[in-house]
Amino acid sequence: MFTILSNIFRIPELRKKLFFTLLLLVIYRLGFYIPLPGINQDEMAKAAEAAGGGTGFGQMAAAFALFTGGDLQQSTIFGLGIMPYISASIIFQLLATVLPWLEKLRKEGESGRKKINEYTRYATVGLCLIQGVFWVNYMISSGYVYTDFQESIPFMIMAVMALTTGTIFLMWLGEQIDEYGIGNGISLIIMAGIVARMPNAVIEVYQRADFSVGAGAPQGAMTPLKIVFILVAFVAVVAGAILITQAQRRIPIQQAKHTRGRRVLGGQRQYLPLRVNHGGVMPIIFASSLMIFPSILMGYLASAFGGSSALRILSDQLRTGSYLHELGYIGMIYFFAYFWTAVQFQPKEMANNLRDYGSFIPGLRPGKRTADYLERVMTRITYVGATFLAIIAVIPTVVFVALDVSYQISAFLGGTGLLIVVSVALDVVQRIEANLVMRNYKGFLGSSD
Repeated sequence: MFTILSNIFRIPELRKKLFFTLLLLVIYRLGFYIPLPGINQDEMAKAAEAAGGGTGFGQMAAAFALFTGGDLQQSTIFGLGIMPYISASIIFQLLATVLPWLEKLRKEGESGRKKINEYTRYATVGLCLIQGVFWVNYMISSGYVYTDFQESIPFMIMAVMALTTGTIFLMWLGEQIDEYGIGNGISLIIMAGIVARMPNAVIEVYQRADFSVGAGAPQGAMTPLKIVFILVAFVAVVAGAILITQAQRRIPIQQAKHTRGRRVLGGQRQYLPLRVNHGGVMPIIFASSLMIFPSILMGYLASAFGGSSALRILSDQLRTGSYLHELGYIGMIYFFAYFWTAVQFQPKEMANNLRDYGSFIPGLRPGKRTADYLERVMTRITYVGATFLAIIAVIPTVVFVALDVSYQISAFLGGTGLLIVVSVALDVVQRIEANLVMRNYKGFLGSSD
């Protein structure tokens, strides 16, 4: 291991990429602590702490921080995180499947990709402005803005522009990492935000640790049995995340033979790898985002209709940890797993490409038969991937409710956040591996020298 690490720093180009990536991530973390002027940060922190991870503002802020690299609890200049850019990218990916001109542009190669990226940046600015206005209005109505600025139009303009500029700057950092660093810049920014919160979870475990014998431990205390369970669960979730992220269903592909004079070309047998978890973490992100709002909406309606008991009960049943919420959460994960796979995976196009390159699946005719087979296989393995995502998504809530463990500990020592970290870390390791093997060095994964 130490030899492999030393090999990384022996390659000047790879060393520069690593240091450049780390430098930009440090810049991101420094900007993360620059607050918006005029915001009472103490009041926001108290509100988030009082709400916790279960409902309302605390639930929304915690989920937002987990998936975007931003933080609404402090409302810094990076408060919106990178979510507007991610949302714009997803929108254009979906539109490319229904708009012929956009699909044609995507197939034009590098020039088409650059044009779509340009449209994505413009859409990001628009989403930032819309989200910024709503967020600033929410802070004003909740009393998180100092009195002198509550009725100030210039303050609102300044705050919205600061939030928009912060997101655009994060988008630029991600693009610089893509071009001059190593790894996917946007994913690394999200990963950095998650990893930066993990030490807080470890500190909270230490502060709540109670090794007293008997039933005298206070509520929420971390007993030795709980600590051992969390450590074992952490290792198990990491192993499972690596396994399901790397898992593939390999479809045998036979290349047709071609005779050129006396030479026979082709005929090789290869494999078409289909990822078991084709959607990655996107189904969890979609499901988590949508499941935040029903509880908040029902609570708002209950207050609007004079404290309706039925709406209040429904709001309580839709909060994190309730049976109805977790059941809907799992159902949404399955739905978005199949939805995202249907959008991204194109069996007809894949079958046509195999036919054009003179390859075929043994026992199947090229064309429609091959496309139907690929779609059937992907449908089956997507069920396995969605089941894994559902299990790993509800682990933090189960630990939070059943074992009386702090939501911050259960969220960052297992579950979705860890899945994102593992996926991004594997991508970085594979890119470093490729650079080492290309220069005849032995890599992390045991590649030959």
